[in-house]
Amino acid sequence: LRSPADAAAYLLPLFGARAVEQFGLVLLDSKHRVLRTAVVTTGTLNSTIVQPRDVFREALLGGAAAVVAFHNHPSGDPTPSPEDADLTRRLRAAGVLMGIDVVDHVVLGDGRYCSFREMGQI
Repeated sequence: LRSPADAAAYLLPLFGARAVEQFGLVLLDSKHRVLRTAVVTTGTLNSTIVQPRDVFREALLGGAAAVVAFHNHPSGDPTPSPEDADLTRRLRAAGVLMGIDVVDHVVLGDGRYCSFREMGQI
């Protein structure tokens, strides 16, 4: 996955139209090739609880050098919330400590996406 558009093209058909919010990871090797995709948490119609320890447990067990975090907004509007921005900051800080690069956090909506990398926040 070389760009946010690549990540969105990969993730939207799989997770964009879910009825409940799900948070997951695309695990990447050192050349940013996809190792696998994992759903870390499943929530409700408009939220899910995400803990960095759960995210990085999945990344470590999967042997990831880097990750693309993602979650969907069942409303169809991919505009990130302030909580999404806070989580992204926390994940990036934890990733630095763990030595796992958080390449992007992509919010998926109804055929649309929003990328923290494209917004200059990663």
